[in-house]
Amino acid sequence: QVQLVESGGGLVQAGGSLRLSCAASGSIFSINVMGWYRQAPGKQRELVAAINSDGTTNYSDSVKGRFTISRDNAKNTVYLQMNSLKREDTAVYYCNVDYKKWIGTSVRRYTDWGQGTQVTVSS
Repeated sequence: QVQLVESGGGLVQAGGSLRLSCAASGSIFSINVMGWYRQAPGKQRELVAAINSDGTTNYSDSVKGRFTISRDNAKNTVYLQMNSLKREDTAVYYCNVDYKKWIGTSVRRYTDWGQGTQVTVSS
């Protein structure tokens, strides 16, 4: 298991911006996909954005054009720049990392979640 430390959540007015960060540490061989999910009260957790190791990105339709995901491979960190925030963006945001690590003499694939960070958008 790796450690995922999230930061950057908070309270912001509609139309404002926030930047989330998630740093992964531990015994990591390589990281494939890094992503952000969110879960609003009473709703299922949903994908917000993801980025592959080659920089390919994927966004949910609800955030396209407003959010930007990026990563710093040297720091094993993923970012989510959120602009033009709306009330419906209010949720707990979770970092998710798909990675490989050495187990004995072989490399195995795992996925882990961050602890979540609250984003609240007020009107």
